[in-house]
Amino acid sequence: MPIPLVNSIASWFLKKRIHQMELFIKYPHDVQKELLKDLLTKAKNTEFGKRFKFEEIDSYETFRERVPIQKYEDYQGVIERSRRGETNIFWPTPIRWFAKSSGTTSAKSKFIPVSQDSLEDCHYAAGKDLLCIYLNNNPQSQLFTGKSLRLGGSKEIYRENGTSYGDLSAILIDNMPFWAEFSSTPSNEVSLMHDWEYKMQAIVDETVKENVTSLAGVPSWMLVLLNNVLETKEKEELFEVWPNLEVYFHGGVSFQPYASQYQKILPKENFRYYEIYNASEGFFACQDQNDTKDMLLMLDYGIFYEFIPMEEYGSEEEKAIPLSEVETGKNYAVVITTNAGLWRYKIGDTVRFTDTNPYRIRVSGRTKHHINVFGEELIIENAEAALKKVSLVTNCEIVDYTAAPVFMEGKEKGAHEWMIEFKTPPRDFDNFKYQLDRALQEVNSDYEAKRYNNMTLRMPTVHMARKDLFYEWLKKHNKVGGQHKVPRLSNSRSYLQELLEMNSLRVS
Repeated sequence: MPIPLVNSIASWFLKKRIHQMELFIKYPHDVQKELLKDLLTKAKNTEFGKRFKFEEIDSYETFRERVPIQKYEDYQGVIERSRRGETNIFWPTPIRWFAKSSGTTSAKSKFIPVSQDSLEDCHYAAGKDLLCIYLNNNPQSQLFTGKSLRLGGSKEIYRENGTSYGDLSAILIDNMPFWAEFSSTPSNEVSLMHDWEYKMQAIVDETVKENVTSLAGVPSWMLVLLNNVLETKEKEELFEVWPNLEVYFHGGVSFQPYASQYQKILPKENFRYYEIYNASEGFFACQDQNDTKDMLLMLDYGIFYEFIPMEEYGSEEEKAIPLSEVETGKNYAVVITTNAGLWRYKIGDTVRFTDTNPYRIRVSGRTKHHINVFGEELIIENAEAALKKVSLVTNCEIVDYTAAPVFMEGKEKGAHEWMIEFKTPPRDFDNFKYQLDRALQEVNSDYEAKRYNNMTLRMPTVHMARKDLFYEWLKKHNKVGGQHKVPRLSNSRSYLQELLEMNSLRVS
């Protein structure tokens, strides 16, 4: 089929979906109410459905009273049963796939159920919708005249007891419809390679021969790949390799720390960046406008949403609220009920609503990845904003970072301790430290209050990491590739302590 015809057919089909999206934008609460009703009806004869009497639930209030909010640890036992082949536990159709992701304090890895419903109605539907939104916003796009360079995780698919598990991206590639493979590069064979470093070179070898029009993947690892492409082709800019490249769809980690490096290798003003918000548990939101990073919450993917105000999170007063009660500017922990059998499940992310008509969000951090030892409530969004300010002021480029508390000891005040790896270090490191402390106070009033006259917190300690330190940590822990990263912020010193020890060792 000629490429221009493919472009026309795809554009017609995808634009048709815009009208369906307008329905949940116009009637968000009705759509969510019907979705919850449908999920309860489908699962009423499952083990969960009978235990919580889904058949009797006729309102959100009853649902909230009857079904408890759950963490992965609460689900672990039934997920293990499901992985052994038991069916009809929490979802009526057999669960054949489990997305393996980083673990919790009590489990090395999490295995998130992925049903056929969630594959088709959530993950793949989202991929089509993302293209639909982009084409609607950019009618002159030539996206389908070339291929999308996708960069997924490096884990293989493992099969046992009639079920399979692996990295979500590997599951999606393994089940991908033919049309998606036709329009993507590298090949499935290369995409699913296990050895990340060998795979990187194989991707470079395949993709430099293609007409790549879009990129899709996690910013940290995509940057490594793109720098390898430039090195192989001995070029300074990616447009010298792929002249028709027009958009990068990214998610998984914050883009902010990498923005300046991307702008150097993709210097066209009209090049687009589109942010997405997805996880093993589902696809939640995507950027729906060219010129803002706010993401539209997708309300018809088989996911019912609830939110816990972060000021209540983990307390006795903790209570989830429906979408209709959220407010802009506040941080909320996300709770989901899905078409893969997760019921009132805490995914561990925090979001901030930027708009409620339609519902748009930004990811503000993780419920566990913050520093709040001294009441400063420093979240990832604060850290990213402060580092962006400081990078501009001191003319430096940051590759990666992590921070942890220094606990009070005797009369010694507490502090924050940072490990930062630079691509371009600041000329005056003492000034960088001063500017970082100042920027953190500007973006976080609680931190500012604790720093006032060194009352609770003294000046932060900042270490300059040697080159590739964070990569070596990931390699040591078998976490190279995909969405893996050193946790940015932690109330524990364990990550930082190990990095400090590694940083003091000379590289042979």
